[in-house]
Amino acid sequence: MSNTWKIYALAIVSFLVGTSQYIISGILDKIADTMGITLMAAGQLITVYSLAYAIGTPVLMAVTASVDRRRLLASAFGIFVIGNILSFALQGFEAFMAARVVMALGAGMVVVTALSIAAKIAPPGKQASSIATVVMGFTASLIIGVPLGRIVAFTYGWQSVFAGIALLGLMGMVVIFFAIPRMKGDQPVPLRKQISFLRNPKVALGLSITFFWLGGYSIAYTYISPYLLTVAGMSEKMLNGALLAFGIASLVGSKFGGYSTDKWGPSFTLMGGMTLHIISLVVLALIPHSYIAVFPLLLIWSFAAWSSGPTQQYNLVTLAPESSGVMLGLNQSMMQLAMAAGAGIGGVVVGQVSLASITWIGALGVAVAIVATFGLARLRSFREAAE
Repeated sequence: MSNTWKIYALAIVSFLVGTSQYIISGILDKIADTMGITLMAAGQLITVYSLAYAIGTPVLMAVTASVDRRRLLASAFGIFVIGNILSFALQGFEAFMAARVVMALGAGMVVVTALSIAAKIAPPGKQASSIATVVMGFTASLIIGVPLGRIVAFTYGWQSVFAGIALLGLMGMVVIFFAIPRMKGDQPVPLRKQISFLRNPKVALGLSITFFWLGGYSIAYTYISPYLLTVAGMSEKMLNGALLAFGIASLVGSKFGGYSTDKWGPSFTLMGGMTLHIISLVVLALIPHSYIAVFPLLLIWSFAAWSSGPTQQYNLVTLAPESSGVMLGLNQSMMQLAMAAGAGIGGVVVGQVSLASITWIGALGVAVAIVATFGLARLRSFREAAE
């Protein structure tokens, strides 16, 4: 099997992980109704998942640094599958929360390992595009996983979604064994040393881009289903179509981000994508609350937001190429902290202000990320001039 197909196999793995994570936003209203809780409380399922992912991933990756990559990927994917089985089998909000924690711990190791493998087996000069292909699995989960999960939840109950993910996950483990070669682990990097990377101004600025870009996105996306149903006035059938279109736009944006990064560089791609990201969120807040007006803006928002995904992954790897695994791990933790913060802030906004105002707050977060991107570009130019 060629390395290109191996990278697509990793994208299949990321698809399942992405579906399990993002499906919550697609069925948030149904979880809240079934469990008799508020939207704000249901949104904290994303916060807890993201915190477990963010805190657990660097610790587990440090402990398993020397393990063969294929073995680690398969083992972590097994933990992820167990988390989905528990999500289906256990009853009650607290039990579901605990199952999400198990799922998050497995998912974190899966994603970091998959991205690391993709970067290592990529053809020369195609690292950003290879990372984008793996990230494409996440965007495919928005195209297929979230809309399909919404339909399954509506027909069979939302817990059946996790049973389906678990079944596909077992098949995915077979794909891993046949598609991914044995690959030596990395030199172990103590957790203390990983954290010490944050003292590097370039790394700190780079990770702050991730936090504010994805945090701003998460504030709005966490509550996308109730937003489209309540604020935009969409019907259930229209919502499924909107989620599908949103996912397709995210896939196009992700692939464009990888292409643009290889051709024009990460700074140009990040600045352009996040500027369009802000414009789409602000206009969403300003236009009349009509699904006809909202629909095209959803596509622009999704395209712009996801164009920054593979670009930012590559951007961070170039900051410390000799420690790419550490940088990817730190970025994954920062992404999940951003998702947790975004879901938490979004919940407060929904509870204390209004559901319609989440787009304004999300745009502010992305604006801070643009400032950080500009600062990192200036810092890099100063360092290069000094050298």
